[in-house]
Amino acid sequence: MTSAHDIKPKTAAIIVAAGRGTRAGGDIPKQWQYVAGRPIAAWTLDRFRACRHVSTIILVLHQDDMERDIGGFSFDGVTRVVGGKTRNTSVLCGLKEAQKQGFDQVLIHDVARPCVSDTVMDNVIAALNTGTGAAPGLQVSDALWTHDREHVSGTQDRSKLMRAQTPQGFHLAPLLEAHLAHRGDAADDVEIARAANIPVQIVPGSEDNIKVTTPEDFARAARILKGQAAMDIRVGNGYDVHRFGDGDHVILCGVKVPFDRALQGHSDADVGMHAVTDAIYGALADGDIGQHFPPSEAQWKGAASDIFLRHAVSRATERGYTISNVDCTLVCEFPKIGPVAMQMREKMAEIMGLDLARVSVKATTSEKLGFTGRGEGIASLATATLIKL
Repeated sequence: MTSAHDIKPKTAAIIVAAGRGTRAGGDIPKQWQYVAGRPIAAWTLDRFRACRHVSTIILVLHQDDMERDIGGFSFDGVTRVVGGKTRNTSVLCGLKEAQKQGFDQVLIHDVARPCVSDTVMDNVIAALNTGTGAAPGLQVSDALWTHDREHVSGTQDRSKLMRAQTPQGFHLAPLLEAHLAHRGDAADDVEIARAANIPVQIVPGSEDNIKVTTPEDFARAARILKGQAAMDIRVGNGYDVHRFGDGDHVILCGVKVPFDRALQGHSDADVGMHAVTDAIYGALADGDIGQHFPPSEAQWKGAASDIFLRHAVSRATERGYTISNVDCTLVCEFPKIGPVAMQMREKMAEIMGLDLARVSVKATTSEKLGFTGRGEGIASLATATLIKL
């Protein structure tokens, strides 16, 4: 029999991202600016998407950002709500959404803290098992001065001072009540909770859990994120076939090869380039050529296949991946590929922006077996490796 103590509370992460972040500089708010190859918001959202305690993410946005694309980030499992003019009102919007979705407790986090670790989140959640509020903090270690702008005017006792961080965790019902009753501004949710007599336990924070505020913080955040990130390696494969028809040449891997027949297809029927393109899409779990460029659409009839390949490469780049290498095998009895294989490698490398040493194009026959052995067409297999550091 299951008791009430065996039921784990449902936790939502509320990511506050409605601010304009003007101190960070730039033409757009800091949360949409890139660090280590991705928007800050994408890094932060991924941290909470990977958190084993969080069931859903509620992203609180400025009205102007509700439809913003953030580097190809998928919003699956993310509820977007419009925030208010202040941090307090934005958090309140998130809390109301969490209540509507039936959550028991919340982690409230500043979007500009993309380096938060699993350990910090675990510490906050663990404290909520025995209390109604918890937040990470770090003991102040530097000496503190008061000043009169130009000179030191005194010192400040640091023994009871801590640096506040997020996520700040709370049982939802009492914090929502505290927000509804609060008047005026507040530095964070701990201040609002304390005003309502909600105890807040301090748990260990992390020096890496920085808040990106000034231009100098971007470089530091990039160093931390690159150090935290496990290498993400993805491998995709592609396969394509085109039959022969009337013509006087074939196009393979972007190279026009004289021949007494041509390959038939809706586009230019470049079977090699199609296989490589689908290998990249496959590594990204991003469908195939037919989904991105439907053959039912007349605009792609006779289209050069480098359009498709460039699109696949751009999709990988937008998501922070580097193409490590591609390997393409053409299966045919003829035409002979060996004499033009280097041209094919050079063309493919040029289109993908890769070193020649990272692009392989080779050929084999099928020993007179099957449709390729009977000279009815050409098949191609390809593998692509993508890496994100």
